[in-house]
Amino acid sequence: MGRGIIIKRRDAVATRAAILAAAHARFLRESYDSIGLRDIAGDAGVDVALIGRYFGGKEGLFREVVTDEAKPKVFREPKSVAELPAFLAQLVVEEEDVSRQHRMEMFIIMLRSASSPQAGEIIRDLVHLDVLGPLAELIGGADGELRANMLLAILMGIGLLRSIMLVDNFGESAGARDDCAERFRCLFESALTC
Repeated sequence: MGRGIIIKRRDAVATRAAILAAAHARFLRESYDSIGLRDIAGDAGVDVALIGRYFGGKEGLFREVVTDEAKPKVFREPKSVAELPAFLAQLVVEEEDVSRQHRMEMFIIMLRSASSPQAGEIIRDLVHLDVLGPLAELIGGADGELRANMLLAILMGIGLLRSIMLVDNFGESAGARDDCAERFRCLFESALTC
């Protein structure tokens, strides 16, 4: 009697997800340049060749990690420049910990890897495509791009406080949160009108 050969079938979706999760965790802790594909493959428990197959290499994998799949068009949600200050204020004080935590992790990943020429280019492309472009388009006018950059600088400063310096006391009670949201709305409105 012959022995049966057991063929282990690959689950492409699960493998891809494992690689992304391992890469996310690595890029959260280390810079782009200090991470090798073998490190990520080892963490994911897969052959390193699969990273090339699914992502085309390290740059493609990094791009996938920093692309926000959950809310890829979040900065296209406000439909008018009048809605923008309140919308940005809500992003700052929002209660949903999962979304805020995800954004803070993306911010940390980008900060850690921004000095890398390859990662820096990917980050700049995504920031222009997903944040600055939509904001400048919504703001419009001759100073639209400058004002969009100002808004992003404010948001990044707040992100730095929250993610690196762990200053996150923007209203623990509902009333305090509403007061904070109003103050941030005024700040963002000033950035648009000065």
